[in-house]
Amino acid sequence: MTIHVTVWNENVHETLGTPASIASDYPEGIHGAIAAGLRKYLDDDAVIRTATLQDPEHGLTHAVLDETDVLLWWGHKAHGEVSDEIVERVRQRVLSGMGLLVLHSGHFSKIFKQLMGTTCSLKWRNDGERELVWTVAPSHEIASGIPHPINIPHQEMYGEFFDVPAPDEVVFISSFEGGEVFRSGVTYQRGAGRIFYFSPGDQDYPVYHQDEIQRVLANGVRWAVPKVEAALPAVTNPARDWFLESTES
Repeated sequence: MTIHVTVWNENVHETLGTPASIASDYPEGIHGAIAAGLRKYLDDDAVIRTATLQDPEHGLTHAVLDETDVLLWWGHKAHGEVSDEIVERVRQRVLSGMGLLVLHSGHFSKIFKQLMGTTCSLKWRNDGERELVWTVAPSHEIASGIPHPINIPHQEMYGEFFDVPAPDEVVFISSFEGGEVFRSGVTYQRGAGRIFYFSPGDQDYPVYHQDEIQRVLANGVRWAVPKVEAALPAVTNPARDWFLESTES
């Protein structure tokens, strides 16, 4: 089966040229690096396209989303610039079965916060220290073939408390030189759609070029492929105010 994947990136750091290292670390943009890694590990099993905030309808038209089995989302500086209409369009596709991988600072994206129903806040600092990503669910499909631990030489620290609902599964936990830990790879089901949040990957460091990270994302795509496409049931009866009706007599 061919998997149709869309890699979405706000593409703001690349446009602004900040940090200065982004031009050399990600000459094709963060979306380009993620897409290249997926092509390497998904081989001929996937058709991969990219989309950015600057594209018409953010590159997420009805036609694109209808053709997308799994959407990857990377954002950082421009969460508020994403159209609410497009967010709702994506949410509906997730509920009907499209897979969603939310990456790094995407924890603060409108789409992730809507699907989680919490602030999705966390602790962070950016000292460029080592991150170790420990597999805590070795039998999970996303952890297949992943070394234990993944050693990321330089990375932004994300730490607990991470204000998200209790995950369906915790696949990875990260530790940092400062002693912090973080649930860095967690899964959820929303409607018929599978969601994987994975934190490693930052505009300041070339993390998305690491083979281990690329393999995690490829595994995540395979795991998140729709198992069933579900049409949302139509509501034919009007909403009722049960409290008022129960006190009328």
